[in-house]
Amino acid sequence: MNEEIVKLWYLKADNDFKAGKDEFSTESPATDTVCFHMQQCVEKYLKAFLVYNGKEISKTHNLALLLQQCINIDTSFSKLKDIEIAILTVYAVDSRYPDDFYMPTQSESQKAIDIAENVKSFVLTKLML
Repeated sequence: MNEEIVKLWYLKADNDFKAGKDEFSTESPATDTVCFHMQQCVEKYLKAFLVYNGKEISKTHNLALLLQQCINIDTSFSKLKDIEIAILTVYAVDSRYPDDFYMPTQSESQKAIDIAENVKSFVLTKLML
């Protein structure tokens, strides 16, 4: 395990989390951007855990797949299925391009933030940094 690489994954995740939260706090938030950043931070928190455990990182935005890889290492990650992190996967690509464009509601954005906060807290307890 390369501790510096794990820290960088976590830092990148934190930056996405901050960017999404900051945008959500504006008077008229770009909810697609908020949800995109929440998906990105969850993806990076999970990848930080995988790197921490010496795993190769697959180039995927599929949070269900990444979560399963984490569960294969530590079964306690299965509790994250209960908060429906996989629903964020759609925001990785679909929210970025006009042909598949969908504008999430503020309620959906808040749910994305809540999911990301739960994942962030959970993963942090697993990383001994």
